[in-house]
Amino acid sequence: MPKQPVRVHIFNQTYSLLADGDPGEVEAVAREIDELMANIANRAGTGDSTRVAVLACLHLADQLRTSRTQLRLLEDKSARIADLLEQVLADPHREGAQLENA
Repeated sequence: MPKQPVRVHIFNQTYSLLADGDPGEVEAVAREIDELMANIANRAGTGDSTRVAVLACLHLADQLRTSRTQLRLLEDKSARIADLLEQVLADPHREGAQLENA
């Protein structure tokens, strides 16, 4: 699919972008960023766009880091469950083949 032009408004600035996928997705992300930056500006009591942008980046980086950590934990748990299921399927009558260890 060819890239599609999309115009978004973030923190009192308009940006013309090219979207790989659905332009609506880009617009939705832009709205979230605009809201985040507006909230940060209100709480910080500043309209300095550079400062607000850096604080927004830090906030988003923290969210990403937390999400990656949670994903790793879920992947580990999923792998343990898959191992237990393989053990049970390999020998369903084996003593101690229980799923409670997950």
